[in-house]
Amino acid sequence: MCLAIPGKIKSIDLQYNGLVRMAKVSFGGITKEASLEMLPDANVGDYVLVHVGVAISKLNEEEAQRTFKYLEEIGELGELEDVDEYLPNSEKKAS
Repeated sequence: MCLAIPGKIKSIDLQYNGLVRMAKVSFGGITKEASLEMLPDANVGDYVLVHVGVAISKLNEEEAQRTFKYLEEIGELGELEDVDEYLPNSEKKAS
């Protein structure tokens, strides 16, 4: 199944000779790059849904956390294993 994963934009820079806006997006402590070409108004601090390396929509922090928690519960986060810091405090796993 292909899913869009919520993450928070940490930084934005231009790549490919200044032609493509790319963001470093944090997914619960794991940082990956994503294209912002579909979201020209996205800024540092925004939460976005990322699908196959492309940010496809913006969402608020509450919705991002709720979606991320749900994906964790159903086991669909794959390589994104370090998610505890992303979950709301009341929902963090006991160590």
